[in-house]
Amino acid sequence: MLLQMQGIAFLLLQEGGIAFDPMSMWNQMAWMARSVVIIMFIMSAYSIGIMIDRLMAYNGARSQSRLFAPAVAGALREGKLDEAIKIADRYKKSHLAKVVVAGLQEFKAHQISSEIPGEVVEASRRALERAEAIVHAELKRGVSALATIGSSAPFVGLFGTVVGIINAFKGIATEKSTGLGAVAGGISEALVATAIGLFVAIPAVWMYNYFTTRLEALDVEMGNSSSELIDYFLKRAGAKSKL
Repeated sequence: MLLQMQGIAFLLLQEGGIAFDPMSMWNQMAWMARSVVIIMFIMSAYSIGIMIDRLMAYNGARSQSRLFAPAVAGALREGKLDEAIKIADRYKKSHLAKVVVAGLQEFKAHQISSEIPGEVVEASRRALERAEAIVHAELKRGVSALATIGSSAPFVGLFGTVVGIINAFKGIATEKSTGLGAVAGGISEALVATAIGLFVAIPAVWMYNYFTTRLEALDVEMGNSSSELIDYFLKRAGAKSKL
């Protein structure tokens, strides 16, 4: 159907010498077609805002985590928990720092109590799991909206296409003519709505898949860091119980 409409539009341009004038086309649109175009531009602006925000968040998390990991590893090797916590506090954008500091603070808080080592490690494990869930939710914020926009924008454009076709038939009824001139306005509205819907949907779907892949990689990094930190706590708790 889309190819047939494009073929009709090509004939319109060839026969009538119609030039593509966005302002003139906008002025000829009915209020419903204008509403569809405005809605899709709002969806596009919102999706672009999410893309920029998530790119900055993921790039910031990755770059700061690369600096955080070796610094905190050195502090933990020396057994300096307080220093490790201070290092984590300096990297606010690092997803690893947010998870690690939660486990370190929980382990430190229970270390001074009379609890047995197994309970201390288990409490630290739960703290790490809670921190992972919170950081995952923070990193995922807005990504699901891209999926919604990517799946719904073509249907919004299709609605505009239907409105354009209705206007084309109205033109035929008004001018009592079946020539191309009678349907030119309605078909142009239909093609514009279809094109804008695809223009909004395609980047949103691409970026949703891209962000989903990056989020999975960040989740793996957080899981590995939590596992390594638990191993560290087990070794430290075991060494303490032998004393």
